[in-house]
Amino acid sequence: MRFVSNLPYKTEETEHIWIPVSDGTRLAARIRRPVSSEEEPVPAVLEYIPYRKRDLTAVRDSVHHPYIAGHGYACVRVDLRGTGESEGVLLDEYLEQEQQDAEDVLAWIADQPWCDGSTGMMGISWGAFSALQVAARRPPSLRAVVIASFTDDRYADDMHYMGGCLLSDNLAEAGTMFAYATCPPDPALVGERWRDMWHERLENSRPWALEWLRHQRRDDYWRHASVCEDYQDVRCPVLASSGWADGYSNAVTRLLGNLDVPRKGLIGPWSHKFPHLGEPGPAIGYLQEVVRWWDHWLKGADNGAMDGPMLRTWMQESVPPSTSYEERPGRWVGEPSWPSPEITPVAHPLGRHRIGEPGERVPDEELTVQSPLSVGQFAGKWASYNAPPDLPYDQREEDGGSLVFDTGALSERVEILGSPTVELDFRVNEPVAMVAARLSDVAPDGAATRVTYGLLNLTRRGADGMPVASEPELLEPGRRYRASVQLNGVGQAFPPGHRIRLSLSTSYWPLAWPPPRPVLLSVHTGGSTLTLPVRPPTEDGEMRTQPFEEPEGTPPLKTTRTGAPDSRWEVHRDLVNYNSSLEIVKDAGTVHFDDIDWDVSRRAYERYDSVADEFGSVRGESAWTMAFGRDEWRVRTETRTVLRSTESEFVLDAILDGYEGERRVFSRTWNERVPRDHL
Repeated sequence: MRFVSNLPYKTEETEHIWIPVSDGTRLAARIRRPVSSEEEPVPAVLEYIPYRKRDLTAVRDSVHHPYIAGHGYACVRVDLRGTGESEGVLLDEYLEQEQQDAEDVLAWIADQPWCDGSTGMMGISWGAFSALQVAARRPPSLRAVVIASFTDDRYADDMHYMGGCLLSDNLAEAGTMFAYATCPPDPALVGERWRDMWHERLENSRPWALEWLRHQRRDDYWRHASVCEDYQDVRCPVLASSGWADGYSNAVTRLLGNLDVPRKGLIGPWSHKFPHLGEPGPAIGYLQEVVRWWDHWLKGADNGAMDGPMLRTWMQESVPPSTSYEERPGRWVGEPSWPSPEITPVAHPLGRHRIGEPGERVPDEELTVQSPLSVGQFAGKWASYNAPPDLPYDQREEDGGSLVFDTGALSERVEILGSPTVELDFRVNEPVAMVAARLSDVAPDGAATRVTYGLLNLTRRGADGMPVASEPELLEPGRRYRASVQLNGVGQAFPPGHRIRLSLSTSYWPLAWPPPRPVLLSVHTGGSTLTLPVRPPTEDGEMRTQPFEEPEGTPPLKTTRTGAPDSRWEVHRDLVNYNSSLEIVKDAGTVHFDDIDWDVSRRAYERYDSVADEFGSVRGESAWTMAFGRDEWRVRTETRTVLRSTESEFVLDAILDGYEGERRVFSRTWNERVPRDHL
């Protein structure tokens, strides 16, 4: 990345300011804006997230907020209530209170003498959720949004449930927020009130996984703030981006296809990161694109921001399987609209362990699979964060416990762009069952690189065009059904000589929680198909797409690492007691923030266990330690959440401890059971 300091506007920073909201609670904000804005007001851009502006996102924020401010905007970074130095308690994600607070913040910003009354919102992940959800509420000052790595469907396509299957990221994210929501504010900003504010958070906190487990189907809890419920609610322009290695690879194209406001989409090879920080690379000059967007929609500049294709995306080339990549080879292609008229859905019948040619008639044979719990140990994370290595590894071992269908060696290059779909004509022997469908690129030497995948809880197989039904229905063992499994969107090229492989499994642990009992899945070949969104490799799409500029931003905040980080991703198998486990360590060490003389330590630990093929043995754990200090003042929180299950219940145990120095000043435990609901 190129760091730049010579920007069009000289800026100033207000490190901490209170913004009052309707109920009297004060939210903590950091503001960077042009020095001249007091006399010449400018538009404002809000980023609104719970990840602590003072420390945990301070380095990242210092790269893009001063950059945008230096191009003539007031950049306002606000911590949600109950996080950082903001007052109150954070109880859950995307609550009505959170969105009301955001509207109050936007109104406050628009009313400041340095703001011209126009605002935008931007962010990644939670910040993108916030921006899209608030846009659907139509606050009067909000003129446009810029969002990255997000979803419009909180139930069917988020870290909680995928295709109606419970994801292990549901536990991992709950563990993250259990830790983040119980951190103390900095006494240097809030004074002696810090202890009362901290204890209010500790006393009112709870394991977020409990609430998420209590809503196992698409109900009003998930419909709230899911923009897919009514896309017409969004009336401002949207610039949306994501990456093929991210868990949120589908929402960009859904917005392009369903919004009727000015909109642009961008999908790179990236994991869960901003495109100017994109990993795997290539990263791009995303902030230049963002400034161009704001200049057009907040300042009225006629700068061609809406020129070119509606969607620009990275067409990935074939690569050997690896758990991480520095760069993904490929090229940028452009689509004038979405759905693209240039992409053709091509249906391939499934034959006996093979993918047939379009239009081919195949015999109706019954093929069966009952997958071991080990299928999924090389699946990687639902959403790659690219640290530690968390992408899927060689799929050949996974394929040993799967039902596999291959094409012949390709005679010519095949490119796909969009979401492949598997139509299954099937029966099962249990009332609750799932299927995981994986699409792989198989090299001539047999190495199999997973390209994309999809999950479906078969009790929630969709009807009337909906991929996931709101009301589940137990399956009748032995009865023949049909289901459509939608795989995650992807842009991928398969070279000549390679094969395309579809793999089906009845478990995918630990990426997804398995069904209560092992399942025998029978697939009828005559009525089952794989449909690929084939894009002809023409030059038109490339000609429509101009190259991106080099990534740039402002120089990052200075920090000093005083404790060594540790990252591990290890698969263990004990052939004495047949225990298998995936162990993940993400330890950031200790970072000293030089400008505020502040130490921060973070350590996350995850472990997922199972014994042989005993489906009742699966267990997930998420544990965090968060520590903060300055001089003699030292505070830390330790959280731990463990999830197990029986055939009829989920069993959750959690503990929260708070320490001042080495003295434990708070402790609470939870032991809860939640009935399984067709899951």
